[in-house]
Amino acid sequence: MGLAVTLELFSSRPNIRFRGIMLMDYKLEYGRDKTACRHLPRDIGWPSDQEWNRLNQTTGGKLIRGDPLAKPCYWPESDFGSSVCSRIRESWTLPETHYEDPISVMSPYWLNDTCSPFAALSLGCTLGNLAVYALEIDSAATAAAGLKFAQDNNIRLTVKNTGHDYIGRSNGQGSLVLWTHKLKDVGFLNYSSSYYTGPAIKVGAGVQFSETYPAAASRGFRVVGGYCDSVGMAGGHVQSGGYGPLTASYGLAADNTLEFEVMTVDGRHLVASPTENPDLYWALSGSGAGVYAVILSLTTKVHADGPTAGASLAFANTDPALYWAAVSAFQSHLLVLDEIPGFATSWGVDNRSFSLDVATLPGGSQSDIEAALEPFIQQMKHLGLPLTKYNTTIYSSFYTHFQHYQFPPEVYSTNNTLLGRLIQRTTIRDRLHELLGVFRMIAENPSFPAVRISGNTFNLTRNRIPLDPEWNSVLPAWREALYTLNVGILYGADATPGELRVIQKQANEWQQLFSPLTPGGGAYVNEAVFDNPNWKADYFGENYNRLLEIKNKYDPEFALWQHTSVGADAYWEVARDGRLCRIAD
Repeated sequence: MGLAVTLELFSSRPNIRFRGIMLMDYKLEYGRDKTACRHLPRDIGWPSDQEWNRLNQTTGGKLIRGDPLAKPCYWPESDFGSSVCSRIRESWTLPETHYEDPISVMSPYWLNDTCSPFAALSLGCTLGNLAVYALEIDSAATAAAGLKFAQDNNIRLTVKNTGHDYIGRSNGQGSLVLWTHKLKDVGFLNYSSSYYTGPAIKVGAGVQFSETYPAAASRGFRVVGGYCDSVGMAGGHVQSGGYGPLTASYGLAADNTLEFEVMTVDGRHLVASPTENPDLYWALSGSGAGVYAVILSLTTKVHADGPTAGASLAFANTDPALYWAAVSAFQSHLLVLDEIPGFATSWGVDNRSFSLDVATLPGGSQSDIEAALEPFIQQMKHLGLPLTKYNTTIYSSFYTHFQHYQFPPEVYSTNNTLLGRLIQRTTIRDRLHELLGVFRMIAENPSFPAVRISGNTFNLTRNRIPLDPEWNSVLPAWREALYTLNVGILYGADATPGELRVIQKQANEWQQLFSPLTPGGGAYVNEAVFDNPNWKADYFGENYNRLLEIKNKYDPEFALWQHTSVGADAYWEVARDGRLCRIAD
């Protein structure tokens, strides 16, 4: 049984930054030194205060002690009625609350209610699954020092930029997290190599699309990125493939990478490109973040900017039979839009309404996008179901188009459990009735009224620039997919761990309903469930064995480990007490 005590940790070392007193569930385990497991703070093998202080001095004061964000809500610092705690509660579901923090993540499931601003004070405030320390990475030397310290002291390692992570890759109990969010350099260059000559952008690992989109636009360029502009450019987005409104024109983010600057777990400062360490470049371009090396910077293509046409429309569920017939008609029309190079859509449906949130056609005119949507508009008139919104636009640049259609912050609320699947063209052609049956079953489930089904089309077979899928490790199923499907289950910010487990169980069950309709379809790992039993096939496909060879080459001891990463089931597992332990032979 845990003994709840109040500890003032490391108070004798003022040069280590921390936010005050931490409440912990402190379990005394005398003499325990599980060398087969990564150490936790309660173990005798955990580094001493002096050892942590030396790391802090070595890195120029970049060590940060992990504190839960909601700690000001707890005694002795404050209480639930304080203005500070009220502000924390009000902003808790916004992404920026978490991406500016060195250890917090945007997933209530992984935060596990261990220090919630909504829970009863009697539950206490602990770190739970979050890192004990963060090392703010400002250079290759700092990254190397953190990697060496963790391995020398048998500590779990994690890597975090913004924490846009719903599957638990940026957190780990008892870990040292390498926080790359402050690597903010942005530069443009004329790139010249045997595989590409043209304009490019080089960004530090902490740069977000909210920074690169306007920077590129100011120089007459556009860059392939996500719909959510608070996502990091060089992190999980590009390293897992990365899609967005320009993917239909220029490919996935991973299709545009030119080189990575990395620090390997054995302390080598490398460049990975198609001609330099090409195996590492191949793995980094599409098969998961924080697995093979620590990214310090990314160099990727930029493309000439120009006019961008856009559109949005919506209709309501005033008659269920007509409503779902209209949804079916839109799904069929996606095959027509798929024939138009560069045409991308982002749409959503639930039991109340359907919306085409944004259609994007770079280089198109307003009349072009109206003509593309006109057959569907006529079908709506034939059904007799009125549109509640329909407008088209033309802007002089992609970024101004993006700003007009940008989703409001609440769309990216952190109190959201995601599942996903890549939907193939053949599914829409041959099994649309079955697919719509699953949509409707999910949307009409009375136990989960706050569910939104959404899709993003990207058309990787008709890009405006040549793509060579052999150059990266993107899941091959992307190349044959019409769109990536998401199902988001929303819940209250005060949801309990028990309620979150019920939601996660439902997400897993719904995830499995799409698999028979999309054989070989796979899923986008950034928008999928963490405990998918078919994770190897769904997230990596036929690339898995080659990726495992590369993992063993660059990180043979699996210092960088995640439960959905390549080789995750071969070396480590999370024990019942939360520590990371070697899998028994």
